[in-house]
Amino acid sequence: MFDFTGSYTDLYQLTMAQVYFLKGHKNNTAIFDYFFRKLPFDSGYAIFAGLADLLEILENYHFSEQDIDFLRNKGMHPKFLEYLKSFRFNGTVYAPSEGDLVFPTCPVVTIEANMIEAQLIETILLNLLNFQTLIATKASRIRHVAGDCTLVDFGLRRAQGPGGYYASRAAIVGGFDATSNVCAGRDYDIPISGTMAHSFIQSYDNELTAFRDFAEIWPDNCTLLVDTYSTLESGVPNAIRIGKEMEQRGHRLQAIRLDSGDLGELAKKSRQMLDDAGLHYVKIVASNQLDEIRIQMLRDQKAPIDIFGVGTNLVIGAPDAALDGVYKLAFAEGKPRLKLSESTSKITLPYKKQVFRLLQQNTFFGADVIGLMDEENLDGVYAPFASEKLLPITPDQQEPLLQKVMENGKQLIPSKTLNEIAEFSRMRLSQLPDEYKRLDKPNIYQVGLSNQLKTKRNALIHDIKTNPI
Repeated sequence: MFDFTGSYTDLYQLTMAQVYFLKGHKNNTAIFDYFFRKLPFDSGYAIFAGLADLLEILENYHFSEQDIDFLRNKGMHPKFLEYLKSFRFNGTVYAPSEGDLVFPTCPVVTIEANMIEAQLIETILLNLLNFQTLIATKASRIRHVAGDCTLVDFGLRRAQGPGGYYASRAAIVGGFDATSNVCAGRDYDIPISGTMAHSFIQSYDNELTAFRDFAEIWPDNCTLLVDTYSTLESGVPNAIRIGKEMEQRGHRLQAIRLDSGDLGELAKKSRQMLDDAGLHYVKIVASNQLDEIRIQMLRDQKAPIDIFGVGTNLVIGAPDAALDGVYKLAFAEGKPRLKLSESTSKITLPYKKQVFRLLQQNTFFGADVIGLMDEENLDGVYAPFASEKLLPITPDQQEPLLQKVMENGKQLIPSKTLNEIAEFSRMRLSQLPDEYKRLDKPNIYQVGLSNQLKTKRNALIHDIKTNPI
């Protein structure tokens, strides 16, 4: 993991914090909510990712000597800098389990801390959770169409700088099997996978010798890239020859890789050639600008592809490239806080809140309800930005999603492996009806307010409008 310190933030976090400090507000308590307003990729759901990384960073969040020296040179007040020297996050964090499904408007993470602590961590929280949730959701969509095929993250070289490190982690949360990213593999215990580049083959005077040398050095992990010159006229025939030579030495060619051309037709013809040569066990890997749409098309064509290597479109979260997660104040110094807007969808939700997932016979009912943290008996779901009642509460389960995962700056939940997080996410997806998982025009998962929260928010809006602050 990267070494994040207090300077990994936006300047306005520090300018606000200095005012709070110098004006005696540093111990004022606050509650902030992290949420997003729109699902990425026109998807029917999002996969929450990045929580474990965030909690680890918050446990160790501090300002280094270099940070302090830099801020001193930028004119920060000496007394504020003394405060930052011993700064630690001592707040409380509420969140769903990582890998769970999350939906627009619902608080995904709630931070309860003093005003300075809650403010200073905003940027790192948004940076980590927005990105990993985006990539995990993209990976989940790809997994949904890929079925039982193996999925490998090939995207590090195309990622936005070091973002590729966290993209590899999020891809596993979303359902991928392995990564080409060695650093992420080391730090997160992700299986690593790789083949060869065209340059390796080009560096030899002929393709066959390149294949032979690679197979000799990697007899138990040999995948041959067959499209450098001619996939069907030289690449696959040379791979077959190497495969037969490996059999004679007691080894097996693992796979061939297609990286250009009509992947569907090339896969079918390559499969036939391999099978005719008795190499039924050799798998076919496909790569080259893949995403959920292209993989769905290849699957519909019944292309005999066993492994998909997905790069650019996965790790940059194409076509959306960002999740619009925000971090808004909901409560401060014993009072609910509200942001009004000319756009009703941007009016925030005050108070300390809970999100209730409605289930019917262990299947998602199709609605989450945002209520007050201490609510128990919900009596209906109300549209968040209109007056109508969406639906009565009829499911047999109301599951509170936000659990206390950190208190006094210390994690309360046991660490989980990425496989455990991914398995939990798969379980939750199995509870979501198929109509919400379609790539094209999925059903809209409803999000509403409890009667108590809606009534209290409306009263607060009325008070603000009749008694302007």
